[in-house]
Amino acid sequence: MSALALYGGEPVRSQPFPTIANASGRTFGAEELALLREVIESGSLNRGHGRKVAQLEEEFAALYGVKHCTASTSGTAAIHVALGAINPEPGDEVITAPITDVGTVIPILLQNCIPVFADVDPATFNMDPEDLRRRITERTKVIIPVHLTGGPCDMDPIMKIAEEHHLYVIEDCSQAYLTEYKGKWVGTIGHFGCFSLQQSKHISTGDGGLTITNDDGLGERATLFANKGWPNYGSGGRDYVMFGCNYRMTELQGAVGLAQLTKLPDAVRARQERAALLTSLISGIPGVLTPAVPQGGVHTFWFYPLRVDQQVLGISTGLFAQALSEEGIPASAHYIGKPIFLYDLLRSKQVFGASHCPWDCPRRPVSTVRYEPGACPQTEKALDDLVVLPMNEKFTEQDVRDLAAGIHKVVEALPDLRQRGAA
Repeated sequence: MSALALYGGEPVRSQPFPTIANASGRTFGAEELALLREVIESGSLNRGHGRKVAQLEEEFAALYGVKHCTASTSGTAAIHVALGAINPEPGDEVITAPITDVGTVIPILLQNCIPVFADVDPATFNMDPEDLRRRITERTKVIIPVHLTGGPCDMDPIMKIAEEHHLYVIEDCSQAYLTEYKGKWVGTIGHFGCFSLQQSKHISTGDGGLTITNDDGLGERATLFANKGWPNYGSGGRDYVMFGCNYRMTELQGAVGLAQLTKLPDAVRARQERAALLTSLISGIPGVLTPAVPQGGVHTFWFYPLRVDQQVLGISTGLFAQALSEEGIPASAHYIGKPIFLYDLLRSKQVFGASHCPWDCPRRPVSTVRYEPGACPQTEKALDDLVVLPMNEKFTEQDVRDLAAGIHKVVEALPDLRQRGAA
């Protein structure tokens, strides 16, 4: 057994892996440049005077088989567009997942609603339907399940609970392009599906968002909300028919999005093939658990979520990830570190000035929702056990084999790691 790089041995890998944060791991090229040139030469960079954003909306809706798509400035905006279309009352509760980016939570607060967090299934890192049921109160209006890392939530029981309680469902698909659940793509199961076009996602316009729905009324309101409540993106008379924000995507973003959309199926297929190879190479290692999905689910691997059983390994997740990193494997532990509600933004309950709105709002009784350790114990366990491994369409077979080799090397050296720790 060769010595771990952590203790002076030769690393498995000396070359950097292709990443999704720069050109080595993202498929920007001639197609994007050609469409961008069209926009620049037209002189129309605003969507009200061009066709690229509208075309992106049409093609994305057609891909997903839905009637309506609204483009916006970010994945956060895409969720806000959906919530704004629903227009909940101040002080209403919106239940979402505690393992997510704050971009899922910001729209809830901007609508003066109270975020509530349902615990997760530690095997999938996604919302546990039974815990969701326990969180519902008379204030609950909306559920936002987050399809984390490209893996689908268990949507059948979530939709059943929503129907029983007459709740809206907004699917956060920021990390889950072309992810399947029982023959359907996530984003088409709830009332809305929301997607991010941020730099690191399966496809990107740098930043941007897409909101889809099959509901005609909600689709119309979503489009209005993204354009200051102004119909037809400014073509025609000036008339503001509802409250909204300026979340208009530019024609430059629309041009890049159109080119990226043509590459999405191949990008997803490549990620799945690479991930399947990695799974085959590391399956059966005691204490190392490959990604789980609910029955009927198909993962699309925004990243590769590796779970470790710390009792079996006899070392911490942090030390395991550190040893991998020293081998040239870009691993990190715990993803967001702690449940999103334990960050000061939520724990302080102070978002708007010196007030405590929406938790303490004159229109509603004071909320009893609390954000504290132990509120979602399975989430804390899931994050404690999680190791994040990269996975993208630019990986070669050798890249994947190096990932697996690094994992095998660290596991074989566990006796040394247990004895020496991170000395």
